[in-house]
Amino acid sequence: MKYREDEKGNLILENGEVIPEEKRQKAEVYSRVVGYLRPVTQYNKGKKEEFKKRKMFNLSKEK
Repeated sequence: MKYREDEKGNLILENGEVIPEEKRQKAEVYSRVVGYLRPVTQYNKGKKEEFKKRKMFNLSKEK
């Protein structure tokens, strides 16, 4: 889902729904780095840039 932020920090979703800044919550994202899970916020600058460029895949059990 695409979104953008306005100047007040409100989140505006692609369907036009507005989520006020005070209702938003930060989510900690974990990713696998060299065999172990680690919060993305703790990555060094280079690893954060690499993470942004990664392609994400959804592997479902159904075919």
